Amino acid sequence: MTTPNLLRASDLLPDDADRAVLLGRVWSDVQDGPCPVVLRNGRVLDLTGICATMSGLLERGDLASVVATADLPDLGSLDSFLDGSVGHLLAPIDLQAVKAAGVTFADSMLERVIEEQARGDSARAHEVRARLAPVIGDSLRGVQAGSEKSREIKALLQDMGLWSQYLEVGIGPDAEIFTKAQPMSSVGCGDRVGIHPMSEWNNPEPEVVVVVRSDGAMLGATLGNDVNLRDVEGRSALLLGKAKDNNASCAIGPFIRLFDADFTQSDLENVTVSLRVEGEDDFVMTGESPMQAISRSPSDLVGQLLNRSHQYPDGAVLFLGTMFAPVKDRRGEGQGFTHETGDRVEIASPRLGRLVNWVDRTDRCPEWQFGTGALMRNLVTRGLGDRI
Repeated sequence: MTTPNLLRASDLLPDDADRAVLLGRVWSDVQDGPCPVVLRNGRVLDLTGICATMSGLLERGDLASVVATADLPDLGSLDSFLDGSVGHLLAPIDLQAVKAAGVTFADSMLERVIEEQARGDSARAHEVRARLAPVIGDSLRGVQAGSEKSREIKALLQDMGLWSQYLEVGIGPDAEIFTKAQPMSSVGCGDRVGIHPMSEWNNPEPEVVVVVRSDGAMLGATLGNDVNLRDVEGRSALLLGKAKDNNASCAIGPFIRLFDADFTQSDLENVTVSLRVEGEDDFVMTGESPMQAISRSPSDLVGQLLNRSHQYPDGAVLFLGTMFAPVKDRRGEGQGFTHETGDRVEIASPRLGRLVNWVDRTDRCPEWQFGTGALMRNLVTRGLGDRI
């Protein structure tokens, strides 16, 4: 399958892009390699003269002023990277750890319990959902993780025999933080995202992704697709790595929006993330995930990610979890949603833009070959080895 490139800059940028500081990465044909960039007035400006890696750039204390005022080489228009004439977009991160927080919204907690009870069988999910939703779903809404109310709910559900490992990390004191993908393996906007061919029940997970400096400071945010194999994880939570970390199974982008006076951490906590899936079979599914419904604040999740007991010297990005677990029937009544090859997946938020990808099998997506070693060799060849 080939991915048709139908994207334009106007499709991807935040509604207030003229006031946003947008950082990204591109593969530049002229530079013959990846470049961290800042977007100004639709032009892609090269930051490699300041720092050749995004992780190093984000460590700078003068980051905001540098990207706003520095005189930078112009690599071309954003549209010229989207049509492939001068290069292409990459995920806007490089050496950072790629982490994710699980079951941070009430609806996703319920769906994880349903997967567990159904043992990964989508045909059983409808019956399990009808039995559990009235009890568990209503109990979880509006509950803050680790609160006295959450402890009361735990005791109640334990008495009913309905407590689950997913509820423990969903509303208990300790968040689920796991490795979603390896550094350099994420795909960017416009790329294909991969579904393992073994899976018959899977879904996109539209999420906000926060960008974290090595000292734990949150610098900004972007969008992500935490592609998930529901049947695999449903068989056993110990298969989480198999369900989550596959070729092209992590999409991030299109750009990192830095926090500033026009986009604060408080603004982030009030964004709504939307999802639209359009299939070649004319199937359409939409949904929304409001950040206000999260059971843990972004700062709490980041504090559990990075602290005195766990460091990330190259920084990290953290998927904050999704509220949206699609249940719209596709292959038959009661079977819920699953991807088909060729699906167009759009994850959007007015303040962060739009991340668009097309679905293919993991063994048909381009193999991941440009890793950390390849990046280092490329930068040395380009005379940038001292700017990492």
